[in-house]
Amino acid sequence: MMRSRKSEGDARARLVEAAGRSFRVGGFGGTGVDGLAKQAGLTSGAFYAHFDSKAEAFRLAVAEGLTFLRNGILSFQERHGRNWREPFIDFYLGPRMEVALDEACGLPSFSFDVARADETTRLLYEAELEQLVEAVAAGLRGAHARERALSLLAILSGAAAMARAVTNDEFRRQILGAANNAAKAV
Repeated sequence: MMRSRKSEGDARARLVEAAGRSFRVGGFGGTGVDGLAKQAGLTSGAFYAHFDSKAEAFRLAVAEGLTFLRNGILSFQERHGRNWREPFIDFYLGPRMEVALDEACGLPSFSFDVARADETTRLLYEAELEQLVEAVAAGLRGAHARERALSLLAILSGAAAMARAVTNDEFRRQILGAANNAAKAV
């Protein structure tokens, strides 16, 4: 029996989604192919029908995660015009911090594993990060837009990583509040 292209595409989409969720929660080292396939409702054999390796699935999850963030920024720029930054910061450090770890932002979620990854993964991350920085910089007024874009992204992703790592709610609020002030000062 032949499978339709649609079901093959659906299976790949489920695997990509499962990979993004799984790598956010377990990291690269803590996530296995069997677990990825199971979360997608597929077999390990189905995983290998779509990906050559776990590293390939990780690269795709990283690319999709950074693209999701870039598209979110572009959406805020389109909706709010030149005044996009403050609403985006409030959203990123507010409601976006309330989602479960498996839906968290890809920038802080994947960066540490990418730093330990192979050169192919690091080059892909770098290219995606460059596009992200350019999108942010394009929406900033004034001099040194690229430098300010890098600062803004570093503050936001660093704060997200720190805030998700602590268990004390008051300390978490302090981290997010301080980062909110710093990000808006960029």
